[in-house]
Amino acid sequence: MTLKNTVNLGNINQSELQSLREIIGCHQTMATKLDFYSNQCQDQQIKQLFKQSSQAAETTATNLTNSL
Repeated sequence: MTLKNTVNLGNINQSELQSLREIIGCHQTMATKLDFYSNQCQDQQIKQLFKQSSQAAETTATNLTNSL
């Protein structure tokens, strides 16, 4: 699932902020790994699936970061 738009996160507490930072980090890690996997694939359909998933994870991380 991709977060396609930014959200209003103006009134969050420290615990929620820390959780969001962890979630953002996880999505960045997923994007990196999925991109690596796509570069290892010979099958074009699987390669495309990994690439699309990598882009979705990166979009979510970016949109969450921009929401802070």
